[in-house]
Amino acid sequence: MLYINPENCRNRETRESFQGLKQAKFQRKRMLKQFSLVFFVLLACYNGVNSRELKHITKELEVNAPASEAWELYRNLGLINLIDRKLTNIFQSTEVLKGDGGVGTVVKLTFVPGNSSYTEKFTVIDDQRRVKETKGLEGDCLAIGCSVQILEYEIIEKSQNSSIIKSTISYAVKEEFQAKDPKPSIQVVEAIVQISKKFLERNN
Repeated sequence: MLYINPENCRNRETRESFQGLKQAKFQRKRMLKQFSLVFFVLLACYNGVNSRELKHITKELEVNAPASEAWELYRNLGLINLIDRKLTNIFQSTEVLKGDGGVGTVVKLTFVPGNSSYTEKFTVIDDQRRVKETKGLEGDCLAIGCSVQILEYEIIEKSQNSSIIKSTISYAVKEEFQAKDPKPSIQVVEAIVQISKKFLERNN
């Protein structure tokens, strides 16, 4: 008579279950990457520009603070309020023209000494991916030859008590301004990220 050890069956079931979980996790990661790519292409189409025409400037900064805390600062008007208090050498004033910090909120940032400004609209707030995107409406690169300016902040969890703030500016230049090669003010974005790093680390 053939004897089957129940323990072997359980081990086999455990292995198959573990392999199934690994495969499902891999499929989810692949689907998330595909979704992110499709979303970015659709966003570019929505803004009236071919994704191939977009140029990108990306910076990353590590922060000794949990990703959840960094995201809580970036996801709504917390970052705008911090800018208003701590970056008075760059911004004369900040003004919420519309909304309460959610998608559709419009914010105007007036630069020192007050003769130029940048207005943006919150277009994406993704709590699952910890991604926030804003679309420029007027000012900055849009005033010197760009047709599109999109700013994306992504909060990446590195460990339980540390994270990475990834900022990406995507922009497109009008054909008649290609020779001048206008660029967005990445230095301003870097200053914003640096002040948020100091704020987050001081509270941890």
